[in-house]
Amino acid sequence: EVQLVESGGGLVQPGGSLTLSCAASGFTVSNYAMSWVRQAPGKGLEWVFIINSQDSKTWVDSVKGRFTISRDNAKNTVYLQMNSLKSEDTGVYYCAKSGSRWMDSEYDYWGQGTQVTVST
Repeated sequence: EVQLVESGGGLVQPGGSLTLSCAASGFTVSNYAMSWVRQAPGKGLEWVFIINSQDSKTWVDSVKGRFTISRDNAKNTVYLQMNSLKSEDTGVYYCAKSGSRWMDSEYDYWGQGTQVTVST
């Protein structure tokens, strides 16, 4: 059974940092493209970052130079390191598995989400 479990969210002040984790089971993360997707309060889903099986990465412009994605194959876990956080980064962050190794594949599994709140 495929499962994605996010953790690491919380309350942080503007300018602070957080690292989100997505622990996967039931499949091998290095064989698939994996994404982080967020949903701000009252808004729709926004794709944030993706890493494919060849370690190629791409991201939304609003997080350039502040966020990065990584993968620990031994732990079968994907991370999102978030630095210089802004209030507009507030939202629920979801880990999503693509149906293949390619970045343009549709998502087939999602985690339950972890709340990130950036506020004073």
